[in-house]
Amino acid sequence: MHFWIATPGASTRIMTADSERASALARRIVRCAKCPRLARWRQAISHQKTPRFDSEEYWGKPVPGFGDLGAELLIVGLAPAAHGANRTGRMFTGDRSGEWLFRALHRFGFSDTSVSVSRDDGLVLRDCYVTAAARCAPPSNKPTASELTNCRSYLEEEFTLLRNVRVVLVLGRIAFDATWSTLVGLQLAQSRHRPRFSHGAEVDASDRLKLISSYHPSQQNTFTGKLTEEMFDGVFRRITKILSESS
Repeated sequence: MHFWIATPGASTRIMTADSERASALARRIVRCAKCPRLARWRQAISHQKTPRFDSEEYWGKPVPGFGDLGAELLIVGLAPAAHGANRTGRMFTGDRSGEWLFRALHRFGFSDTSVSVSRDDGLVLRDCYVTAAARCAPPSNKPTASELTNCRSYLEEEFTLLRNVRVVLVLGRIAFDATWSTLVGLQLAQSRHRPRFSHGAEVDASDRLKLISSYHPSQQNTFTGKLTEEMFDGVFRRITKILSESS
């Protein structure tokens, strides 16, 4: 099973060593048992299921990131959804948040399709990699501080693998805080002072790395109009402009 996709025509040739590192990282994530509360929760959900997916076999394990290892855009979400990625085994796949994200990625040329339903549906990301601050579905979508800390090493390793990243899109305040802590720990941030999260905010973490914030495309935000597709598209328009200017 492949957890990442090396896209033909990506900005850099993916070296065999990087591919092997990415696969090894994915295997470690899938086997992770650092957080007993999360392990119990995701496994319970996988057995209880929800009526509309009752006939499906849930993934029920931690979920690795996926995408183009030569990507200039890294997207960091919060965590797998209980009946989304915890079911399908791929980030932002199989839930309403993912529907919003992949429609936008397709509109702006980062995905070859706007529909993401399973980890083996053939979807390919171009110049984009998608991951999350936490790798297990948390109760009420709220991982604890210690659980986020337990996951940080995985995000750190992804940053070392994704050497071409120029823009990091963080979806929601928790993902923003976790990403900033990761950058500080890796000495990739010019300041240890964490900036304020707000939709559309831009932060120059360093001379070569920019963070852009967006509200998370959760149903809580999209159903209430806190986040509209026009607002979401505005963030992606800005990202494509930044990447075109730096190419």
